[in-house]
Amino acid sequence: MAGGASTSGRSVTSRALGVLDAFDSEHPRLTLSEVAERSGTPLTTTHRLLAELSAWGGLVRRPDGRYEIGRKLWDLGLLAPVQLELRQVAAPFLLDVHTATRDTVHLAVREGLRALYVERISGRESVPVVSQVGSRLPLHATGVGKVLLAAAPDEVVEQVLRSLTRETRHSLIDPRLLSRELADVRRRGSSRTSEEMSLGAASVAVPVTVERPSGPVVAAALGIVVPVHRRDPGRLVPVLQVAARGIGRALSQTAEFR
Repeated sequence: MAGGASTSGRSVTSRALGVLDAFDSEHPRLTLSEVAERSGTPLTTTHRLLAELSAWGGLVRRPDGRYEIGRKLWDLGLLAPVQLELRQVAAPFLLDVHTATRDTVHLAVREGLRALYVERISGRESVPVVSQVGSRLPLHATGVGKVLLAAAPDEVVEQVLRSLTRETRHSLIDPRLLSRELADVRRRGSSRTSEEMSLGAASVAVPVTVERPSGPVVAAALGIVVPVHRRDPGRLVPVLQVAARGIGRALSQTAEFR
Protein backbone atom coordinates (compact mmCIF):
# COMPACT_ATOMS: atom_id res chain seq x y z
CA MET A 1 0.00 0.00 0.00
CA ALA A 2 1.32 3.43 -0.88
CA GLY A 3 -0.83 5.42 1.56
CA GLY A 4 0.79 8.50 3.03
CA ALA A 5 3.43 8.94 0.35
CA SER A 6 4.29 12.53 -0.51
CA THR A 7 3.09 13.83 -3.85
CA SER A 8 5.71 16.57 -4.13
CA GLY A 9 7.65 16.35 -7.35
CA ARG A 10 5.35 13.71 -8.81
CA SER A 11 4.28 14.12 -12.42
CA VAL A 12 0.67 13.89 -13.54
CA THR A 13 1.48 10.51 -15.11
CA SER A 14 2.98 9.12 -11.89
CA ARG A 15 -0.03 10.32 -9.91
CA ALA A 16 -2.43 8.68 -12.40
CA LEU A 17 -0.45 5.44 -12.18
CA GLY A 18 -0.50 5.69 -8.41
CA VAL A 19 -4.29 5.95 -8.49
CA LEU A 20 -4.52 2.84 -10.67
CA ASP A 21 -2.03 1.03 -8.44
CA ALA A 22 -4.38 1.52 -5.48
CA PHE A 23 -6.54 -1.26 -6.91
CA ASP A 24 -5.54 -4.89 -6.45
CA SER A 25 -7.15 -8.32 -6.04
CA GLU A 26 -7.99 -7.59 -2.39
CA HIS A 27 -9.25 -4.08 -3.15
CA PRO A 28 -11.06 -4.30 -6.52
CA ARG A 29 -13.58 -1.56 -5.62
CA LEU A 30 -12.63 1.62 -3.79
CA THR A 31 -14.25 4.88 -2.75
CA LEU A 32 -12.74 8.27 -3.58
CA SER A 33 -11.26 8.62 -0.09
CA GLU A 34 -9.87 5.07 -0.15
CA VAL A 35 -8.12 5.69 -3.48
CA ALA A 36 -6.67 8.93 -2.13
CA GLU A 37 -5.40 7.24 1.02
CA ARG A 38 -3.96 4.15 -0.72
CA SER A 39 -2.27 6.19 -3.46
CA GLY A 40 -1.02 9.00 -1.20
CA THR A 41 -2.69 11.60 -3.43
CA PRO A 42 -4.61 14.69 -2.23
CA LEU A 43 -8.36 14.27 -2.32
CA THR A 44 -8.99 17.02 -4.86
CA THR A 45 -6.30 15.64 -7.19
CA THR A 46 -7.65 12.12 -6.77
CA HIS A 47 -11.15 13.31 -7.66
CA ARG A 48 -9.88 14.92 -10.86
CA LEU A 49 -7.79 11.90 -11.87
CA LEU A 50 -10.67 9.50 -11.20
CA ALA A 51 -12.93 11.59 -13.43
CA GLU A 52 -10.37 11.65 -16.23
CA LEU A 53 -9.60 7.94 -15.99
CA SER A 54 -13.32 7.13 -15.96
CA ALA A 55 -13.95 9.29 -19.03
CA TRP A 56 -11.13 7.43 -20.82
CA GLY A 57 -12.58 4.04 -19.82
CA GLY A 58 -9.80 2.93 -17.48
CA LEU A 59 -12.11 3.08 -14.47
CA VAL A 60 -15.85 2.71 -13.94
CA ARG A 61 -17.88 4.47 -11.25
CA ARG A 62 -20.45 2.12 -9.76
CA PRO A 63 -23.95 3.16 -8.63
CA ASP A 64 -22.78 2.97 -5.00
CA GLY A 65 -20.07 5.56 -5.74
CA ARG A 66 -17.12 3.18 -5.62
CA TYR A 67 -14.68 2.83 -8.51
CA GLU A 68 -13.43 -0.33 -10.22
CA ILE A 69 -11.09 -1.13 -13.12
CA GLY A 70 -12.71 -0.53 -16.52
CA ARG A 71 -12.78 -2.61 -19.66
CA LYS A 72 -10.25 -0.35 -21.40
CA LEU A 73 -7.41 -1.48 -19.14
CA TRP A 74 -8.42 -5.13 -19.47
CA ASP A 75 -8.45 -4.84 -23.27
CA LEU A 76 -4.97 -3.30 -23.21
CA GLY A 77 -3.69 -6.00 -20.86
CA LEU A 78 -4.79 -8.69 -23.27
CA LEU A 79 -2.45 -7.19 -25.88
CA ALA A 80 0.63 -8.05 -23.79
CA PRO A 81 2.57 -10.33 -26.20
CA VAL A 82 3.15 -13.28 -23.86
CA GLN A 83 -0.42 -13.35 -22.54
CA LEU A 84 -1.98 -12.84 -25.95
CA GLU A 85 0.11 -15.51 -27.64
CA LEU A 86 -0.32 -17.92 -24.74
CA ARG A 87 -4.10 -17.57 -24.76
CA GLN A 88 -4.35 -17.92 -28.52
CA VAL A 89 -2.19 -21.03 -28.59
CA ALA A 90 -3.79 -22.67 -25.56
CA ALA A 91 -7.47 -21.94 -26.25
CA PRO A 92 -8.18 -24.96 -28.53
CA PHE A 93 -6.55 -27.34 -26.05
CA LEU A 94 -8.54 -25.93 -23.13
CA LEU A 95 -11.72 -26.32 -25.16
CA ASP A 96 -10.84 -29.97 -25.88
CA VAL A 97 -10.39 -30.67 -22.15
CA HIS A 98 -13.62 -28.91 -21.24
CA THR A 99 -15.55 -30.70 -23.98
CA ALA A 100 -14.30 -34.05 -22.70
CA THR A 101 -14.94 -33.36 -19.00
CA ARG A 102 -17.54 -30.56 -18.79
CA ASP A 103 -15.55 -29.18 -15.87
CA THR A 104 -13.88 -25.80 -15.37
CA VAL A 105 -10.46 -25.65 -17.03
CA HIS A 106 -7.84 -23.05 -16.06
CA LEU A 107 -4.61 -21.76 -17.55
CA ALA A 108 -2.39 -19.70 -15.26
CA VAL A 109 1.07 -18.15 -15.10
CA ARG A 110 3.06 -17.02 -12.09
CA GLU A 111 3.05 -13.31 -11.38
CA GLY A 112 5.20 -12.68 -8.35
CA LEU A 113 3.69 -14.59 -5.44
CA ARG A 114 0.34 -15.15 -7.15
CA ALA A 115 -1.15 -17.31 -9.87
CA LEU A 116 -2.53 -15.10 -12.63
CA TYR A 117 -5.41 -16.77 -14.46
CA VAL A 118 -5.07 -15.95 -18.15
CA GLU A 119 -7.82 -18.21 -19.49
CA ARG A 120 -10.81 -20.15 -18.16
CA ILE A 121 -13.49 -22.27 -19.77
CA SER A 122 -16.50 -23.45 -17.79
CA GLY A 123 -20.10 -24.44 -18.36
CA ARG A 124 -23.41 -24.82 -16.60
CA GLU A 125 -22.40 -28.21 -15.23
CA SER A 126 -19.10 -26.94 -13.82
CA VAL A 127 -18.59 -26.51 -10.08
CA PRO A 128 -18.66 -22.81 -9.01
CA VAL A 129 -15.16 -21.36 -8.53
CA VAL A 130 -13.77 -18.05 -7.29
CA SER A 131 -11.33 -17.58 -10.14
CA GLN A 132 -11.98 -15.43 -13.19
CA VAL A 133 -9.78 -14.51 -16.12
CA GLY A 134 -7.46 -11.88 -14.66
CA SER A 135 -7.77 -13.21 -11.09
CA ARG A 136 -4.62 -13.42 -9.00
CA LEU A 137 -4.91 -16.16 -6.38
CA PRO A 138 -2.44 -17.54 -3.83
CA LEU A 139 0.07 -20.02 -5.21
CA HIS A 140 -0.14 -22.31 -2.18
CA ALA A 141 -3.93 -22.76 -2.23
CA THR A 142 -4.65 -23.57 -5.88
CA GLY A 143 -3.81 -26.51 -8.11
CA VAL A 144 -2.25 -24.40 -10.85
CA GLY A 145 -0.52 -22.32 -8.20
CA LYS A 146 1.19 -25.30 -6.63
CA VAL A 147 2.50 -26.40 -10.02
CA LEU A 148 3.89 -22.92 -10.64
CA LEU A 149 5.33 -22.69 -7.13
CA ALA A 150 7.03 -26.08 -7.46
CA ALA A 151 8.83 -24.75 -10.54
CA ALA A 152 9.61 -21.31 -9.09
CA PRO A 153 13.07 -20.10 -7.98
CA ASP A 154 14.05 -20.90 -4.39
CA GLU A 155 13.68 -17.27 -3.28
CA VAL A 156 10.06 -17.22 -4.47
CA VAL A 157 9.29 -20.46 -2.64
CA GLU A 158 10.86 -19.05 0.53
CA GLN A 159 8.77 -15.88 0.33
CA VAL A 160 5.56 -17.89 -0.10
CA LEU A 161 6.44 -20.20 2.80
CA ARG A 162 6.87 -17.15 5.03
CA SER A 163 3.46 -15.69 4.12
CA LEU A 164 0.99 -18.57 3.94
CA THR A 165 -2.63 -17.48 4.31
CA ARG A 166 -5.67 -19.52 5.35
CA GLU A 167 -8.15 -19.20 2.46
CA THR A 168 -10.40 -21.93 3.89
CA ARG A 169 -10.16 -24.23 6.88
CA HIS A 170 -8.49 -26.76 4.57
CA SER A 171 -5.70 -24.46 3.34
CA LEU A 172 -2.20 -25.78 3.89
CA ILE A 173 -0.41 -23.21 6.04
CA ASP A 174 2.35 -25.33 7.61
CA PRO A 175 5.58 -24.48 5.70
CA ARG A 176 7.04 -27.94 6.33
CA LEU A 177 3.98 -29.73 4.99
CA LEU A 178 3.79 -27.47 1.96
CA SER A 179 7.50 -28.01 1.23
CA ARG A 180 6.94 -31.76 1.24
CA GLU A 181 3.92 -31.40 -1.01
CA LEU A 182 5.89 -29.28 -3.49
CA ALA A 183 8.53 -32.01 -3.60
CA ASP A 184 5.74 -34.49 -4.42
CA VAL A 185 4.46 -32.19 -7.17
CA ARG A 186 7.91 -32.13 -8.76
CA ARG A 187 8.18 -35.90 -8.50
CA ARG A 188 4.68 -36.68 -9.82
CA GLY A 189 4.50 -33.88 -12.36
CA SER A 190 1.05 -32.85 -11.11
CA SER A 191 -0.67 -31.22 -8.14
CA ARG A 192 -3.91 -31.74 -6.27
CA THR A 193 -5.99 -29.62 -3.92
CA SER A 194 -9.14 -30.32 -1.94
CA GLU A 195 -11.21 -27.35 -0.77
CA GLU A 196 -8.07 -25.31 -0.13
CA MET A 197 -9.29 -22.29 -2.10
CA SER A 198 -13.04 -22.93 -2.44
CA LEU A 199 -15.23 -25.15 -0.30
CA GLY A 200 -16.81 -27.92 -2.33
CA ALA A 201 -14.13 -27.84 -5.03
CA ALA A 202 -11.09 -30.01 -5.72
CA SER A 203 -8.50 -29.51 -8.44
CA VAL A 204 -5.67 -31.15 -10.31
CA ALA A 205 -3.07 -29.38 -12.43
CA VAL A 206 0.01 -30.06 -14.54
CA PRO A 207 2.84 -27.89 -15.88
CA VAL A 208 2.98 -26.56 -19.42
CA THR A 209 6.64 -26.98 -20.36
CA VAL A 210 8.40 -25.19 -23.19
CA GLU A 211 11.65 -26.54 -24.61
CA ARG A 212 14.37 -23.93 -24.92
CA PRO A 213 18.04 -24.21 -25.89
CA SER A 214 18.95 -23.83 -22.23
CA GLY A 215 16.51 -26.58 -21.22
CA PRO A 216 12.81 -27.05 -20.39
CA VAL A 217 10.98 -24.16 -18.73
CA VAL A 218 7.55 -24.23 -17.05
CA ALA A 219 5.72 -21.46 -18.91
CA ALA A 220 2.26 -21.99 -17.40
CA ALA A 221 0.04 -24.41 -15.52
CA LEU A 222 -3.07 -26.16 -16.80
CA GLY A 223 -5.67 -27.25 -14.28
CA ILE A 224 -9.19 -28.52 -13.87
CA VAL A 225 -11.66 -27.98 -11.00
CA VAL A 226 -14.20 -30.64 -10.04
CA PRO A 227 -16.72 -31.20 -7.22
CA VAL A 228 -14.90 -32.41 -4.12
CA HIS A 229 -17.15 -35.47 -3.81
CA ARG A 230 -16.07 -36.81 -7.19
CA ARG A 231 -14.04 -39.98 -6.95
CA ASP A 232 -10.34 -39.82 -7.79
CA PRO A 233 -9.94 -36.53 -9.69
CA GLY A 234 -6.37 -37.72 -10.30
CA ARG A 235 -7.69 -39.79 -13.19
CA LEU A 236 -7.95 -36.50 -15.10
CA VAL A 237 -4.18 -35.94 -14.96
CA PRO A 238 -3.47 -37.87 -18.22
CA VAL A 239 -6.08 -35.74 -20.04
CA LEU A 240 -4.39 -32.58 -18.79
CA GLN A 241 -0.92 -33.87 -19.63
CA VAL A 242 -1.87 -34.55 -23.24
CA ALA A 243 -3.25 -31.01 -23.59
CA ALA A 244 -0.27 -29.49 -21.75
CA ARG A 245 2.18 -31.24 -24.08
CA GLY A 246 0.27 -29.90 -27.07
CA ILE A 247 0.34 -26.36 -25.69
CA GLY A 248 4.04 -26.67 -24.86
CA ARG A 249 4.94 -27.88 -28.35
CA ALA A 250 2.94 -25.07 -29.95
CA LEU A 251 4.50 -22.45 -27.67
CA SER A 252 7.99 -23.72 -28.47
CA GLN A 253 7.37 -22.66 -32.08
CA THR A 254 6.40 -19.08 -31.20
CA ALA A 255 8.82 -16.17 -31.08
CA GLU A 256 7.81 -15.07 -27.57
CA PHE A 257 8.56 -18.40 -25.93
CA ARG A 258 11.72 -19.48 -27.79
